[in-house]
Amino acid sequence: MNTEARTNPILYLVVPCYNEEEIIKDSMETLKKKLSSLTEQGIVHRDSRILFVDDGSRDNTLQLLTDAAKKDPVFIVVSLVSNCGHQNALLAGMMMSKKADIVISIDADLQQDIDAVEAFIECYRNGAEVVYGVRNDRNTDGFFKKLTASGYYGFMRAMGTSVIRNHADYRLVSSKVINALSGYGENNLFLRGLIPTLGFPSDTVYFDVKERTAGSSKYTLSKMIRLATDGITSFTTRPLRIISGMGLVVVLLSIVLSIISFVEWFQGKNVPGYTTLLLVILFLSGTILLSLGVIGEYIGKIYLESKNRPRYIIDSVIMKDACDED
Repeated sequence: MNTEARTNPILYLVVPCYNEEEIIKDSMETLKKKLSSLTEQGIVHRDSRILFVDDGSRDNTLQLLTDAAKKDPVFIVVSLVSNCGHQNALLAGMMMSKKADIVISIDADLQQDIDAVEAFIECYRNGAEVVYGVRNDRNTDGFFKKLTASGYYGFMRAMGTSVIRNHADYRLVSSKVINALSGYGENNLFLRGLIPTLGFPSDTVYFDVKERTAGSSKYTLSKMIRLATDGITSFTTRPLRIISGMGLVVVLLSIVLSIISFVEWFQGKNVPGYTTLLLVILFLSGTILLSLGVIGEYIGKIYLESKNRPRYIIDSVIMKDACDED
C-alpha cells in the first residue's frame, strides 16, 4: 500500500454533464472552493483536479466549460463526440483520470452533498478502495419519483442484480478499481452493478440530498427504464429462468385441464367453455409475446457486444497547460 497516496492522495472529481448551462457556472465555483479547501487542509494533493465530461450537450454547456478550463488549470474538460449516455460519460472521466489516486464521481447539479467528500476520503484512508454515497432519504423527491425509485431498486434486487439501495453514482474509487475496470470491455455498461462485483474493500457514507437550484433533471423515466434493463440483462439470467418456470407451470396446467376436459367429455357433459378458451388463449399469447421480448432483449445485447464498438469517442480534451502549449 502506498502510504503517501493514502494520506495525501491526488483527487479527481469527475462530473458528467449533459445540457447543464443553467447551473454549470455555480457548480464549477462550488467544486473549486471545495477542492481548494481540501488542498489547503492537506487532505488531498495540490495536483488534484476537477474533470468535467461533456456528454454531447446541445446547449452552451461545453462552451462554458471550455472557457473555464482555458483560464484555470484546476479544470479539465473532456468532450465526447455525441451523447453516449451517463454511464459511458462517467467511465470516460474515470479512464481519463490516470494521474489520480482516487476519483469521486458526482452529478453536475450537485444535489449530492459535496460536503460528504471528507468522509469519503477518510474511509479511503482507513483502507476502503470503494466508498458508496447513499442518500439518507427521499424527502426531496416527488411522489412519482419516490414510487419509481422504490420500484426500481426492488425490481433490480428481485432480478438478482447487485445494487445498493439509494446509491446512484456518487462514489469514490481508487486507482486500483479504475485499473480493474479498464479490463472490462462490455458495451452494456452498468457501473452501479459492476463495481460491487469487483470485490474490493468498500465502505458507505450517508448524505442528504439538496434541492436543485436551477434547470431540471436529465434522468427521465425512459432513461431509468433503459438503465434498469441494461443492469438486469448485463448481470443476471434470472428473467430467462422465470420464463422457463412460467412455461413449466403453463404446461402442467395444460395437462391438468386436458385431463379434466377428457373426463367431462367421456361423461357426456356439455361444457360451452367459450370464455375459458378465450382467456386461456389471451393468457398464453401474452406470455409468449412477453417471453419473446425478454429473450429478444438478451439477443440484442449479444448482438451489440459482438460488434465490439467503442463505448465513447473523445472529441477533445481541454486544459490550461495544453492551451498554453498551443
